[in-house]
Amino acid sequence: MLFRDTIRTATQGITRNISRSLLTTLGIVIGVGSVVLMVSMGSSFQTYILAQVSQFSGSTFEIHAKGLQEFGKATESISDADFDALSKLSTVTSAAPVVFVGQSVKYGKEEKKPTVFGTTKEIFPNLSVKLDHGRLLSDGDVKGASPVAVLASQTAEDLFGNQDPVDQRITIGTQKFTVVGVLASFGSALAGNLDTPVYIPITVAKAMTGKYQYVDYVSLQSKDDLTLTEIDIKSLLRQRHKITNPEDDPAKDDFIARSFAQATSVIGTVTLSITIFLGLIAAISLVVGGIGIMNIMLVSVSERTKEIGLRKAVGATRRNILLQFLLEAVTLTLLGGLIGLVGGATIGFLLARVASKFIGSFPYTLTPLSVILSVGMAVATGLVFGIYPAQRAAKLSPIEAMRFE
Repeated sequence: MLFRDTIRTATQGITRNISRSLLTTLGIVIGVGSVVLMVSMGSSFQTYILAQVSQFSGSTFEIHAKGLQEFGKATESISDADFDALSKLSTVTSAAPVVFVGQSVKYGKEEKKPTVFGTTKEIFPNLSVKLDHGRLLSDGDVKGASPVAVLASQTAEDLFGNQDPVDQRITIGTQKFTVVGVLASFGSALAGNLDTPVYIPITVAKAMTGKYQYVDYVSLQSKDDLTLTEIDIKSLLRQRHKITNPEDDPAKDDFIARSFAQATSVIGTVTLSITIFLGLIAAISLVVGGIGIMNIMLVSVSERTKEIGLRKAVGATRRNILLQFLLEAVTLTLLGGLIGLVGGATIGFLLARVASKFIGSFPYTLTPLSVILSVGMAVATGLVFGIYPAQRAAKLSPIEAMRFE
């Protein structure tokens, strides 16, 4: 019965001044809302990125000279002979060499500077790119050094607009090429750069660049065991380049070899870290809200000193008084937490819909764990910042409290 009275008294304490109670919860509303918004948008962004990366085959390896990524390093460290040896590894199913051609691409008055890949037909399945119409590069194109080109969707649109590029002539550098195919778009802003390259036969690219003995980049497809494939690739290149590196120190190699699966793992870790960081930053506002709760509860204790003394005089224990004020604090923070949860989730959902209009399908992710965590943080804030005012109320002397004016 006494416990029921404690709950009723706590409820009366909250409803006695509705406007003050609502203003008190505002800090918690903002805090919890911020946490939910940041965590949900971070999780949504992580889901979006991983969904885009998953379009690419996780068994694809990319190998290139370290100089293409690190200034001052050699850019010609992967030879044609290295590529031939790599393509013959038992753990590799297909391989495509790439020579980059740093020339602009023109059609009529339009001029763009996309990445021009001199390569072979194996590059397309390795990069998970698909044909929209026309055809891809063939072995005959490479052997005959045919001046043909396959355009990615964005470059085709930039150069030709609504006109069909197939069978049209473009100029790369000073050389004329016939467009034989257009690739399908990846359909997302994240993969936008993959919608811009131009692909030409590697034999033509070598003649244009003078790179007759080296390649800039190698794309490999692994069989099943990615770890074994990586070991084979590194062991072979170290042996051919006379690199002693038993400790597997990347700094000692003159090349970089990594799989798309490794890139996906790194991206997942980075985006998760960003989500956690954003959540922690937003949680600071919860502390501010908690201080507001403690401040108002201390004011409430001062205003209700006589009431506390009367309750103690008729039999209320320290525990009852402590529980009463803790219930008031937790109820305020829980109410603010629920409002903040709904508000943060709603704003996040609306932002996801806006993002979908600009960068393609953008999923909204609100996990049950983030909901439970947000509500739990609100309750914990009430307990932490409500304990001191509750203890002050519980320690009041009944006689002194009743004489308080």
